[in-house]
Amino acid sequence: MTTFLTTAELALQERARAFAEELIPWEVEAEMNRGEIPEHVRKEHEEKARELGLTSINISERLGGPGYSMLAQALIQEQTGRVTNALGWVVSTGPSWIEEVATDHQIQTWIRPTVDGDIRECYAITEETAGSDVDGIEATARRDGDQYVLDGVKWHVTSANLASYVFFQAKLTEGPNAGRHVLFFVDMDNPGVECVRVPEYSHTYSHHHWEMKFTDVRVPSENLVGSEGDGMSFSHAWFRYERLMIAARCCGAAERLIEEATAFAEERQAYGSSIADYQAIQFMLADSVTELWAARLMTYETARAIDEGVDIKVQHAQCSMAKLYASEMANRVADRAVQIFGGRGFMRENVAERFYRELRVDRIWEGTSEIQRLIIAAQLRKRGVGPLVG
Repeated sequence: MTTFLTTAELALQERARAFAEELIPWEVEAEMNRGEIPEHVRKEHEEKARELGLTSINISERLGGPGYSMLAQALIQEQTGRVTNALGWVVSTGPSWIEEVATDHQIQTWIRPTVDGDIRECYAITEETAGSDVDGIEATARRDGDQYVLDGVKWHVTSANLASYVFFQAKLTEGPNAGRHVLFFVDMDNPGVECVRVPEYSHTYSHHHWEMKFTDVRVPSENLVGSEGDGMSFSHAWFRYERLMIAARCCGAAERLIEEATAFAEERQAYGSSIADYQAIQFMLADSVTELWAARLMTYETARAIDEGVDIKVQHAQCSMAKLYASEMANRVADRAVQIFGGRGFMRENVAERFYRELRVDRIWEGTSEIQRLIIAAQLRKRGVGPLVG
């Protein structure tokens, strides 16, 4: 996998990997403390990430980011995926999709402070009855003079407890664009914005997933992202990016699991021999590393194609293909790792147990595996095999 990476890309990959290794020793403490680590350690990690050029990795130089290629971002995200408990999320990714439409006011008020690490964002899109089918949302927006009035209840608002502002997606109730999607910047302390509850999830993250309610929330028209009716296109851009980065992180997680399971199998004795000598264990490891290689090739190639300007519809399909395969692969690898570790693999202090829980959501968020298959099949019927696989 190193044959087509440049010297600079290899150096960046190694830098990200070394940083991930610094985060790994804090996994168990985070697991046993609701995802939290000591505040001074968290700040040290944030400062180190910034020093290494591992913050706002998807933001252009024009907006104060490092301006990395998509392949470089995938290389970084792959290494953060090696770390459990979302400790790797200290390597931040801002709303890069907004650059072409953000106004000067929006850049200065929200985007630059996000890039600088002073504030964070979250996304309020999903609802109780609208998940992968984003068009099913019931949240509303209506124009009232030079303001918009927003209403709705949103689920799974990831990182809401750490965010200063939220991207709120709704449908217009009136006017020439009635029924179309809109997206807004909304400050978390805006009147009418409230946290309804903080559900518990299978993973142990310090980034919580709130249920939020927006009641007669008034925002000035300058908080509108782009134009009326553009909201869904921004969500699609965000989904494409996140799907590819999920694939990258899944590759990192699978590599870590294979390394840990292989090392354990070499040491663990049963019936007078290392269990790594038994074909049953060998086959699980062999299948895992083979699938990882395939997923990594797919992820890297998808990132490289985006850098080279492949058609946006092909990007949409290939990001779905990468997420589908890599997330399903990583779940299979985690299951095998738990089996290899045996009883240890069922202990929360064990990396396989944590990944077994954490990786499950990668087959759900940013579009379920089933939705990815629908996207891929639709593009296949429209474009044929060639454009999708080269």
